[in-house]
Amino acid sequence: MSYKENANSSRRNFLAWSARAAALGAGAPFARSLAALGTGAPFALNLAALGAASAQAASDYKALVCIFLYGGNDNHNTVIPYDAPSYAGYQQARSSIARAHNTLVPLTPVSNLGGRQFALPPELQPIATLFDAGRAAIVANVGPLLRPTTRAQYEARSVPLPPKLFSHNDQQSVWQASVPEGATYGWGGRIGDVLASANAKSTFTSVSVAGNAVWASGQTTQQYQVGPGGAIAVNALANASLFGSANAAQLLRRLVADPRTHVLQNDHTRLVQRALTANQDLRDAMTGMPDLQTVFPDGSLAAQLKMTARLIAVRDRIGAKRQVFFVSLGGFDHHAFLSGSHPPLLAQLAAALGAFDAALGELNVRNQVTAFTASDFGRSLVSNGDGSDHGWGAHHFVIGGAVRGRDIYGRFPVVALGTGDDAGQGRYIPSTSVDQYAASFARWMGLSDAQLADVLPNLQYFSPATLPLLV
Repeated sequence: MSYKENANSSRRNFLAWSARAAALGAGAPFARSLAALGTGAPFALNLAALGAASAQAASDYKALVCIFLYGGNDNHNTVIPYDAPSYAGYQQARSSIARAHNTLVPLTPVSNLGGRQFALPPELQPIATLFDAGRAAIVANVGPLLRPTTRAQYEARSVPLPPKLFSHNDQQSVWQASVPEGATYGWGGRIGDVLASANAKSTFTSVSVAGNAVWASGQTTQQYQVGPGGAIAVNALANASLFGSANAAQLLRRLVADPRTHVLQNDHTRLVQRALTANQDLRDAMTGMPDLQTVFPDGSLAAQLKMTARLIAVRDRIGAKRQVFFVSLGGFDHHAFLSGSHPPLLAQLAAALGAFDAALGELNVRNQVTAFTASDFGRSLVSNGDGSDHGWGAHHFVIGGAVRGRDIYGRFPVVALGTGDDAGQGRYIPSTSVDQYAASFARWMGLSDAQLADVLPNLQYFSPATLPLLV
């Protein structure tokens, strides 16, 4: 068969598949898939087939919570070398922004790290407490990679590298979706694509409490956005009347929800109708639920995690078996004022996570919920005088009852300049890829090897594919 004949045959097959999908009411998600087609078409079609064929028969409940730290968290002042030789190297490289040794909270990992010791700054004491209790772990030097990469390979550009390294917007997208800014779906949403069939109401498979996030968008799974206070209402429809008239409110509801003949208008109408229905379903589910007894601290992240816990509390009412959640905290781009601005942000993170862990204990779901941190990138080991510059690999926390805690996973680089891990100025070349990090959570959620390969196409280049993080 010639190339042209093969292309025509493929086109006919695709159009036939498209017609079947349209007949099933694929609507807006399918339109988005069409827009994304091109070299990624086989991947898109595989995911659609995967989601339809998976028929997950989950009898238990599991949830992932991604905590994204926008701006690029300074990893060097988050997990800190504590043994004397390592701390000396850290202090020499960081000069004026190094944390004082006598203020640090030492960790006692289960694994023998060759005599190396590590600590957390005092504001992360709640995470240290979870670490000691076996419900928190650290994954060292995680970052976006297309292939395992050495310093020599990086300098020679002899292996494919992640696009637009050190750029905020692009690396946020690469972390969440494996491609630069402009991505339409991320690996959290793609996990949702596979698992949505386990849920009675697929609308609540992927939930963002932090606005629009590509991580939470799938090919077929649309993220459902809520605010820290709950479902986001359409203001004009929130009350029984509009301009003092119940008839006007009813008319507006018909105008925004009635089907249309034009395909784009109809897709928009479906989205509006989906939002109205979901908002009502969530309000119904949360009506009469007792308030959490756990006291959450002030702050945006704590409010988002409290809402996440409340949504988990109504999991049975909305028929949820598998869910992914996205929350975030910003302000981590510390080119200056690191010593003054970074500790309060870490304190917010730790206090919010401590309260979230307590709420999960109150709900008796600690073993069923895993939270993890992510960020644009790490920072440079070298100080620019008052802060640090954009980096690459970074250290992250994983928290939950299913975590094999009180340990550090991955390979922790030597904290010094000019090592084999140094891409320049102490920017770590990641030793664990985001794909391996993601696959560890996806496997725990129930994805098979074949499903992991479809959700994380670059995973094939890394071994082992997952870390032994979770039970």
